[in-house]
Amino acid sequence: MTQEIKQRFPEYYNDIDDATKVAGFTMASDVLTCSLLRTLAASKPCGKFLELGTGTGLSTSWILDGMDQGSTLISIDNDPDFLNIAQQFLATDDRLHLILSDGGQWIEDNREQKFDYIFADTWHGKYLLLDEVLAMLNKGGLYIIDDMLPQPNWPDGHQEKAIKLVSCLEAKDDLLLTKQVWATGIILAVKK
Repeated sequence: MTQEIKQRFPEYYNDIDDATKVAGFTMASDVLTCSLLRTLAASKPCGKFLELGTGTGLSTSWILDGMDQGSTLISIDNDPDFLNIAQQFLATDDRLHLILSDGGQWIEDNREQKFDYIFADTWHGKYLLLDEVLAMLNKGGLYIIDDMLPQPNWPDGHQEKAIKLVSCLEAKDDLLLTKQVWATGIILAVKK
């Protein structure tokens, strides 16, 4: 077994990747994480999906690729330049709703919504407003975060924040949790 992705990539992945490099966006999820996101998306037919932190849409393209036609994905980012890249390549998919918003404000305004799958790839829903986002998760729903292993772009003090987040998630009685020392470090949780 290798860590190579031997299956096809999503239709617009290479175009989005090229545009991402031109834009100078360096915080995109790696391809191993994206492959897992797609596989997990396929486990939620007619699911309601939430991605916090669209970036340029690289991970978004993989989530969409795993979703069935009865599913919907809300993806939120606060950077219009990066979100425009996702818009350019993915907006024709009517299952996708791209939203330009501050993540914290969106969460506060949409607390009543429930999701079957949440990929928290930004501060909100991960290091900020964690409890609020976990409350938006349906029973049996997936909560996924990446970048939990030390990264070269982490600022001073971030490792302590990551350790505290892991401890907080491990202490939750309503989550079953798996920590993966793989890709950039992934935590996968299911709400009981």
